[in-house]
Amino acid sequence: MSYENIQACAEFVRGKVNGDIPKTAMILGSGLNSLADSIEDAVVFPFNELPHFPVTTVQGHAGRMLIGKLEGVPVICMQGRVHGYEGHSGEKLAFATRVLWALGVETLVVTNAAGSLDTEAAPGSLMAITDHINLSGINPLTGINDDRIGVRFPDMGNAWDAELTQKLHKAADGLDFPLFSGVYIMVKGPNFETPAEIRAFRTMGANAVGMSTVPECLAARHCGMKVVGISSITNYAAGMVEGELTHDETMEYGAKAAVNLEKLLRKFVQDI
Repeated sequence: MSYENIQACAEFVRGKVNGDIPKTAMILGSGLNSLADSIEDAVVFPFNELPHFPVTTVQGHAGRMLIGKLEGVPVICMQGRVHGYEGHSGEKLAFATRVLWALGVETLVVTNAAGSLDTEAAPGSLMAITDHINLSGINPLTGINDDRIGVRFPDMGNAWDAELTQKLHKAADGLDFPLFSGVYIMVKGPNFETPAEIRAFRTMGANAVGMSTVPECLAARHCGMKVVGISSITNYAAGMVEGELTHDETMEYGAKAAVNLEKLLRKFVQDI
């Protein structure tokens, strides 16, 4: 996925949109189809119609880019994403983010479904991502660096923008649900984690675990975009409660969390 391919995809999108491209983009995880469907005056691009664009195969990820307005605010909405466990390289995981950068996006809002490592953050709740731990073995910055995109060794001290996260909490004030804060740890998947792994992750200081999001953050920070993130808590991680973990459960509680996440995003985009 070369610089030229990134620019070619961005030019294709730009050529189909009348007016300015929004400066804010959202990558939506599982359960947020209703929010994407409510984008006003949307120009819609199925991933499989975008030049060089990797296509998602995961249930619950529609695989579309929408450009329009949310609560009157211009936004780009990525309805779904690709994952490392689908067999995609780090470079492919970063492609959508880099296309957004090439389009002129400055702020990236990333959402995901995650398992809770915190007994207080029950399934159906939301967590603002304050930092991350990357145990996936995937890094989209691996390989020869292209200085046209970003520097060789980007700083990650403020990977999850503190000012934007504060605005996220401000947007949550007054809504009838709590917004937790915590560290997101990424593993490759696709299997759920073992109880021993979860005990180790909790010892490391992680609060939620998932199989996405970190490559997008790394790619966005590499090219100078600000990032803010929210995890929809879909389950307690392995060993924290009795019973098996299933993707159906993830979808069920993700849908419940999505109701509140949609409210939060609608309010947040007005304050960016």
